[in-house]
Amino acid sequence: MTKQTILIADDEPLARQRLMRLVEGLPGYVICGEAGDGETTLAQVAELQPDILLLDIRMPGLDGMETAARLSQLSNPPAIIFCTAYDNYAIQAFGVQAVAYLLKPVRKDALAEALARAGRINRVQLRTLADSIAGGTSERETAEDEQLSVRTHRGTELIDIAGIRYCQADQKYVTIHHTRGETVSDYTLKELENAYPSQLLRIHRNTLVGVHYIQALRRTPDGHNLLLLRDDLGELQVSRRHTSNVRQWLQRQQPG
Repeated sequence: MTKQTILIADDEPLARQRLMRLVEGLPGYVICGEAGDGETTLAQVAELQPDILLLDIRMPGLDGMETAARLSQLSNPPAIIFCTAYDNYAIQAFGVQAVAYLLKPVRKDALAEALARAGRINRVQLRTLADSIAGGTSERETAEDEQLSVRTHRGTELIDIAGIRYCQADQKYVTIHHTRGETVSDYTLKELENAYPSQLLRIHRNTLVGVHYIQALRRTPDGHNLLLLRDDLGELQVSRRHTSNVRQWLQRQQPG
């Protein structure tokens, strides 16, 4: 199997060495080069044509964000994974089509997940995620390949919108249950509902459900309504207030 090539760009030699050790411990990848500033990074990308770029942000001269912006204009740019000590550039990072945003010290499991994602995402089709939630009341249709960026303790995680099973609010946080597990988010249910109206359906004041996972509505003998999820994922309570909307959604899915 052909290994994916990785270029590491960081102005700190020790940081580059640490990333090299992490990559060397992961199968399927090989380091093709390294750079200590933005200009060198651009030259190395042009010469080496790496599949993936591990990129620091704070670098002398041309910083990582400016470097990424230039690379995003290429017809076939490398997949960019930011590795930085600063957490306040995440939205900008996805504006230049970064695949992931990892906080230093980078953990091996977080890097492995980001590298795997880099191999799956079509970078040309990756949309600017800066307005994914900031769009607020936007009623736009979402594409099947759209991604939600969620900041976590490991960095910033991308979640496939089509892979969200359900979202549940608990006090100030929302837990997103998806195909790869669970992710705690500080987005509100209202923000998610407004941003993805065609993909997430409100069934309760504290629950949204991914429409791909809705199977049927069931009424219990004691008068409660439950939503049956596909793939044996169980049932969720539907509030009286939202039952009619769920029924209408199910009716629209029936052929004819």
